[in-house]
Amino acid sequence: MHLTEEEAYLAMFKFLENYYFLTKTDDVGALLGIMSFMEDGKPVDIALWDDWLECIEDVKKQEDI
Repeated sequence: MHLTEEEAYLAMFKFLENYYFLTKTDDVGALLGIMSFMEDGKPVDIALWDDWLECIEDVKKQEDI
């Protein structure tokens, strides 16, 4: 199964959201706040999307080894 970049991001968001509901950790709650998508389809903190894409590329490079 392969996910798009957006689907993978949403899966990570859901994982963190579930973790937040279990722990009520303020740091995770704050992270979820800035990770949330706005109406234009971009995260509240747009730099997070660029960081996310970098992480995807890093993982892809490791898989090629």
